Amino acid sequence: MTVKERGNSMTGRSSSSPHADARGAAKRTVQGREPVQMSVDFTKTTVSEIFGQNVFNRSVMRKLLPKHVYKALVRCLDFGEALHPSMADIVANAMKDWALAKGATHFTHWFHPLTGLTAEKHDSFLTSSADDGGAILEFSGKLLVQGEPDASSFPSGGIRSTFEARGYTGWDPTSPAFLMESTNGKTLCIPTVFCSYSGHALDKKTPLLRSLEALNKQTVHLLKLIGNKEVKRVNCTVGAEQEYFLIDEAYYMSRPDLINCGRALFGAKPPRGQEMEDHYWGSIKERVLAFMMDTEAECYKLGVPVKTRHNEVAPAQFEVAPVFEYSNVAVDHNMLLMEVFRKTAQKHGLRCLFHEKPFSGVNGSGKHNNWSMADDQGNNLLEPGTTPHENLQFLVVLTAVIRAINKYGHLLRASIASAGNDHRLGANEAPPAIMSIYLGDKLTAVVQTIISGKKEILGEIGKVLQFGVSTLPDLPRDDSDRNRTSPFAFTGNKFEFRAVGSSQSIAWPNTVLNTIVAESMDYVSSAIASEIKTGLDVNAAVEKVVRKTLIDNERILFNGDNYSKVWHEEAERRGLPNLKNCVDALPVLNEQEVKDLFNKYSVLQEDELFSRYNVNLESYCKTINIESLLTANIARTIILPAALDNQLKLAQTIATTKAALNGINLAEQENFLKHLCDEITTLQIDLDKLEGVIKEGKQEEHGEHGESDNLRRAKFYQEQVIPAMDAVRNISDQLETVVDDALWPLPKFREMLYIY
Repeated sequence: MTVKERGNSMTGRSSSSPHADARGAAKRTVQGREPVQMSVDFTKTTVSEIFGQNVFNRSVMRKLLPKHVYKALVRCLDFGEALHPSMADIVANAMKDWALAKGATHFTHWFHPLTGLTAEKHDSFLTSSADDGGAILEFSGKLLVQGEPDASSFPSGGIRSTFEARGYTGWDPTSPAFLMESTNGKTLCIPTVFCSYSGHALDKKTPLLRSLEALNKQTVHLLKLIGNKEVKRVNCTVGAEQEYFLIDEAYYMSRPDLINCGRALFGAKPPRGQEMEDHYWGSIKERVLAFMMDTEAECYKLGVPVKTRHNEVAPAQFEVAPVFEYSNVAVDHNMLLMEVFRKTAQKHGLRCLFHEKPFSGVNGSGKHNNWSMADDQGNNLLEPGTTPHENLQFLVVLTAVIRAINKYGHLLRASIASAGNDHRLGANEAPPAIMSIYLGDKLTAVVQTIISGKKEILGEIGKVLQFGVSTLPDLPRDDSDRNRTSPFAFTGNKFEFRAVGSSQSIAWPNTVLNTIVAESMDYVSSAIASEIKTGLDVNAAVEKVVRKTLIDNERILFNGDNYSKVWHEEAERRGLPNLKNCVDALPVLNEQEVKDLFNKYSVLQEDELFSRYNVNLESYCKTINIESLLTANIARTIILPAALDNQLKLAQTIATTKAALNGINLAEQENFLKHLCDEITTLQIDLDKLEGVIKEGKQEEHGEHGESDNLRRAKFYQEQVIPAMDAVRNISDQLETVVDDALWPLPKFREMLYIY
């Protein structure tokens, strides 16, 4: 018997603390759970029957709107044409009739404030009473197009005074209205933008729409310049893979850290984590599958095209991925998906965690942002074809993207900076904080051939994969293997931006990505036009510009292991920035080059960009402050009492045993008691230090709240508060491994990650 086992056996396991009793009750509750019946029976109803049934989509509009209004809306959706105000009343009336027929009683302008979540204020369709005492239900074009919510309590980052409360929501016709179902009814949700009285963007959607316009303008100009005369519009397409954790609600309610922070602030690494590699794509447990199928049904009703579902790497971790959509709709749908998952999880007695690192010691969660561009003819601009070296348009577009990531990699890194993502990027796991591009062997060979100036003919893509078994057919093999460590990887006909955080809205990263690519398209266009003016034909001009641009930006290309120390050293030699945490990354938004970029392409004015900088810094400080307060509170009121209780019981047991056995030598047990006492003392010392730096952090809050003040506060939290939190957690997690299991108050990782 080991010292720990002997110590635990001597404490008397028949008694336990109230917290530990609650932990035991949680385990018993979980063990009694059964799969919940889903809302749609797919044995009786097909996906096609329910898909989009709660969406005011083209099919509905075609039936309910006059032909000229419908055609105008289609031109707005497909070509970005403005919708005439006179048509708003017609659309609003049709939307109202459709919603009422579906059971809606209220409508809301649904928007994306700078909180990173969504917001809504519900209004009834009831406007007045008729003379006969009846009700009049109206919804005018004015109410559809513009709303006036109270903007005073939304974060603005200093873009307006706190006493200035007026804000406006404006209808975004490019994203379809939808009905959100609740237990007792439905609400018509109208996607909108959100701005201040002065016209400044107070949301994440407005800059995204502006960036899409910039990308369209610059890309169409470039394509026409190199000979594509048919293209009229270019749209950005996005498919956002969403990773998440599921734990039982009974465990969740027993963990104040999960309730308040979305992640476990304490918890020793479980004896079994993910090292067996048996969870990834494993058989999905029945209760989890019931949840997945239920969420899919709700997503289908909302027109969210979820495609895949599977177990992810870590125990209790899963993933869902949609079909590609236009960027602005994909953003809305990802926010809807997260809301549906949260609500449906509770129905199944589960809680859905989107935090980037809810459990230390196992993989965290990301949101892989699969990004591409398509023209109005349906052609993917990042489709290489079978001979990419002969595809002029593809090479020009690829070159522009490579330059964008190289020139503005630090800005792209800043776009996914958050307190939660700090647990992944450059820290516990990857993709690392260093931005690089993976092209694969074939495209890398093409790029190297262009750079070298050689003219050899490269082979075509499309080799077959042979299994060596006569009964198995040969399969077509992809151009290259996948690189799971690259933050920005080419995956056939798109780029996968893997560094986005799982809890994050994809609006801001895509706004940045669209803007930097638009700038690069502009640069390449200007360079080609300049060469043509010297007398070169288009092909020769393109060849010269592409080669020079690839030479200048080659440093961003890397096909190897991004996790390796060798790459980090090589990246430093190449001069690639390594912004390891949020506090290092966010000041990029204040660089003059970045301000000029957003201003030039009318995506963000300087004060709008500065507001994002401030909001992100404030969010970081608030997040760490909440986590530090809760760390101190849980350690002081839950963990320390449990450890002291164990210490007392062990001391009493040793004394009683000595007395009963005439002073028998219990040196080993006494050494264990001393070890326990030492760890408790360490916890008390580290806890006092944490509470001290928390007080210092409070003093930091009383500055002038200017640029330098916010950054100073963020650095204090990053450099002082987080290490103090880590010290308290480390000793608490050590105590978890020695305190009697019957006395330990918090559900352990070994339970939460495995017992459903």
